[in-house]
Amino acid sequence: MADYSIIADVSAYIVRNLREKMCPEPIPSANNIEISSPASQDVDYIVGLYLYDIKEDVNVNQPEYVRRGRVQISKAPRPYALYYMVFINGGGQMGLKDPDVQKIIGKVAQIVNDNNAVSPKSLQNWLADDEPPIVLSQAKISLEEKVRVWQAINKPYQVSLFYKASPVFLSSGEVISTPRVTDAEFTLQLSEERGTES
Repeated sequence: MADYSIIADVSAYIVRNLREKMCPEPIPSANNIEISSPASQDVDYIVGLYLYDIKEDVNVNQPEYVRRGRVQISKAPRPYALYYMVFINGGGQMGLKDPDVQKIIGKVAQIVNDNNAVSPKSLQNWLADDEPPIVLSQAKISLEEKVRVWQAINKPYQVSLFYKASPVFLSSGEVISTPRVTDAEFTLQLSEERGTES
């Protein structure tokens, strides 16, 4: 079961893919792609990845408890959906023109489409259990909802990409030790079958 850092690991995976496949064209340097909020001031990068919402994925059924080893149990991991916005930093000093912005947005969409699933074990290599892949898909939100995301950080709307990453299973930090069975009592009862004589 993935540890609490899995959310940060998913973000790092997305940024790592963008850095590997966008540099040096159309982005000159890996340092120009960052995990950041559009509200951050005095930052100089071109592409930002912003985690703007986290919701429990109620469509995934889970047991209440899971066994950990022979004598321990814990609450089952909770499935979450992570919501990201990929945006172009309008406050940067790169002097991008509209055609440049559109090329960058197109390249981001291409990279995410080609790398739209990741195994939790590749993000946290100590995981023993096979968990379902974390899938990146286009977030199904309207233009009005996108505008509201920008308004929440007091920024004017600009063209950006919105993605959902799910299911992201987050393990419980509580472990319950169950008592070992030290005594067992068995009762045997013999029954006699008597045949009938004719």
